[in-house]
Amino acid sequence: MKLLENKVALITGGSRGIGEGIVLKFAEQGANIAFTYVSSDERANALVEKVKALGVKCVCYKSDAGDYAASEILVADIIKEFGTIDICVNNAGISRDNLLLRMTGEQWDEVMMANLKSAFNLTKQVMRPMMKARSGSIINMSSVIGIMGNAGQSSYAASKAGMIGFTKSVAKELGSRNVRCNAIAPGFVETDMTAYLKEGDGADKYKSGIPLGRFGTTDDIANVCLFLASDMSSYITGQVISTCGGLCI
Repeated sequence: MKLLENKVALITGGSRGIGEGIVLKFAEQGANIAFTYVSSDERANALVEKVKALGVKCVCYKSDAGDYAASEILVADIIKEFGTIDICVNNAGISRDNLLLRMTGEQWDEVMMANLKSAFNLTKQVMRPMMKARSGSIINMSSVIGIMGNAGQSSYAASKAGMIGFTKSVAKELGSRNVRCNAIAPGFVETDMTAYLKEGDGADKYKSGIPLGRFGTTDDIANVCLFLASDMSSYITGQVISTCGGLCI
């Protein structure tokens, strides 16, 4: 028996990086997949075919998780197509790094919409069907930067710290209906978005601060996400699991 057999999972920002890793991991464990993306149609469609080859249903939706109205339509469409949503992974996010002195209001707002408001938008939409079913797992993708802070990343840190407070509050609100809400706080993970970390002497500097001595992989994060999505974590809610190789000890 696979861990997510016949479950329906929604993953935002699912066509690349950590999101893609989660999509594939969940599909391998028997989940039917709905994922969102905003960039490459070609990449999203290729992932759909890869997931279908694993023997599960998969549909991709070009939808901006930061847009409330679009999220409302998205969840209605998914429920119409799949019948329910058992798992929601709020993974969509961006970074617009800049020193606060140079940051524009537009840059700040863009990060808050994509990272924090998106979690509100989707959680707001999936909570009703989950409460009705008296079952569900909501997983929010935070970051160690939301715990530690980082120079040049005030907007990103604020959005990811906000997700932690949001996660704990939602867990308290929905616990009585057996709906769980947890967060994952990745450290430095090898994706397109963090490729610059591996360039030049900087890589050794970053690694020196990680007790396990390496960058994380998308699989490292997807494995934790699988644990939180499955019944293995049925007595865990309101928690933040730092998956960072010890970076934030």
